[in-house]
Amino acid sequence: QVQLVESGGGSVQAGGSLRLSCVATGNIGDINSMAWYHQAPGTERALVAHVTSSGATTKYADSVRVRFVISRDNAKKMVYLQMDSLKPEDTGVYYCNAAIKAHSSPYYTGYWGQGTQVTVSS
Repeated sequence: QVQLVESGGGSVQAGGSLRLSCVATGNIGDINSMAWYHQAPGTERALVAHVTSSGATTKYADSVRVRFVISRDNAKKMVYLQMDSLKPEDTGVYYCNAAIKAHSSPYYTGYWGQGTQVTVSS
C-alpha cells in the first residue's frame, strides 16, 4: 500500500520560515512528478509548487514564486517545500501529491498525503 506522509507544519509569525517534508512509503515502483497544494479555509485546494521526476524542472503559483522552493530526494522518496517570508495568507493545510507506480501496476496513480497545518500570524 502506497502512502504519502507530510511533516513540518506549525505556527509562525509573518516573515518566518517553515520547511515541509513528505515521504512516500509502501510498494513503490517509481515516482513521477511530485507537488504541494495549499487549501486555505473555505477555499479549494490549489497548486503551490510542482517538480518533475528528475527534479530539474519546477513551477510555482505566482503567489509563492521567489518565496517558496520545492525540491526532492529520489533516493529517499521525499519531496520538500522550503517556505520563506511567510504571509498570513499562506495559512492553511498543505498537501503532498505524487504520481506513483506501484511495483504491481503498469500505471501511475495520483496519491495524496493527509495534510499538514501551517498557520502564519500577523
